[in-house]
Amino acid sequence: MFQFEVQKRQSRLSVAVALLAVIYHATVRHLRKSHSNAIVGLLLNMMQTLMLVAVFYFMFSVLGLRGMTLRGDFLIYIMTGIFLYMTHVKTLSSVLGSEGPTSPMMQHAQMNTLVAIVSAALSELYIQVLSVVLVLYIYHISVRPIEIENMSGAFGMLLLAWFSGIAVGLNFLALKPWFPKFVGVASQIYTRANMIASGKMFVANALPFTLLAMFDWNPLFHIIDQARGFAFINYNPHYSNWLYPMIVSSALFMLGFIGESYTRRHASISWGARG
Repeated sequence: MFQFEVQKRQSRLSVAVALLAVIYHATVRHLRKSHSNAIVGLLLNMMQTLMLVAVFYFMFSVLGLRGMTLRGDFLIYIMTGIFLYMTHVKTLSSVLGSEGPTSPMMQHAQMNTLVAIVSAALSELYIQVLSVVLVLYIYHISVRPIEIENMSGAFGMLLLAWFSGIAVGLNFLALKPWFPKFVGVASQIYTRANMIASGKMFVANALPFTLLAMFDWNPLFHIIDQARGFAFINYNPHYSNWLYPMIVSSALFMLGFIGESYTRRHASISWGARG
């Protein structure tokens, strides 16, 4: 007897809903990769952030550099830099570590590299935003009330730092199967270099032009400086803007997707044994 298989055509809406469902479940799975308990994972991320804040606070105090910063809450000045730096580099690492085309996860129906990348980015955004909110709330109720001049603008810079992390991470991800060792080293160098190059320890207005030229190429430098302009009423950034990192990140985002698409088409199962 002949058997006939009837394929049911799905509408675009049902396809979109199914894709969103897959992204949701993949995001939850990615959140639990670092730790099976989501609360413990969040606390670990908060501890990393607080440790960096404590280190920079101690360094500024010991070196006597507090007078070179902005007028206003010194800890908010430090946290604006740390929060955006952490969001950028953590998103980059999360996207770089997402499942590739040869991952066993790709054997599941409706799972693809786009879902893996989006879920990795969304899970990191969730963790970072929740960490920022909790850290600021604890500081607000235990130390002193926080005052941020333009909350929506500062949050917009956090989202821009997240987007730029996705863009850079996509390019590393596209190169990873071809040059795994190089990408591992290059991503570490990029992360470590941004400890200084991101400008979280100083503001652009206070730099001489000779030093400014060493940092203004970096989109994260502009993002952090603009965030401080939104956070502090008495700081108006003259040597940075948010449009430059938006343009650079968008260009890197498109370039990364083109590279990832090319890599996916040439996927080989033998890549799993490389690097």
